[in-house]
Amino acid sequence: MKIDIGIPEAERLAVADGLKKLLADTYTLYLKTHGYHWNVTGPMFHTLHEMFMIQYTELWNAVDLIAERIRSVGVMAPAGYDEFAKLTEIQPDKGVPEATEMLRQLVTGHETVIKTCRSLLPIAEKAGDEVTLDVVTQRLTIHEKTAWMLRSLLG
Repeated sequence: MKIDIGIPEAERLAVADGLKKLLADTYTLYLKTHGYHWNVTGPMFHTLHEMFMIQYTELWNAVDLIAERIRSVGVMAPAGYDEFAKLTEIQPDKGVPEATEMLRQLVTGHETVIKTCRSLLPIAEKAGDEVTLDVVTQRLTIHEKTAWMLRSLLG
């Protein structure tokens, strides 16, 4: 059945494209954070292991929210590593970095998601898509706070 939610098709598709990138960034950052949780070592092991678990759990919950928003605007959500790799700018690690580098990589990852969120805001605003604006604003708030906290650990 044809979708008619009050957002013109071209604008719905533009919103969906931005959400797809946000989903890919979020899923990729989730995988990186979860891997760091498993593999962190060093004097801050316990603190970082627990912090990474909190962060990857939050990211995991966000993935579903973003994917369902893509479906709500009438587009299929990307659903595989290959698709995500084409859409994200977050790079996989080569090997397992040491704990301080993990923190740096996560700051960079969250900052990438922040930029993706910011690029999506004017698209959703132009479309009059308040729901996507709300989702993206909430994600932006979480990623900015997380990046700040990670940066603080680096001094």
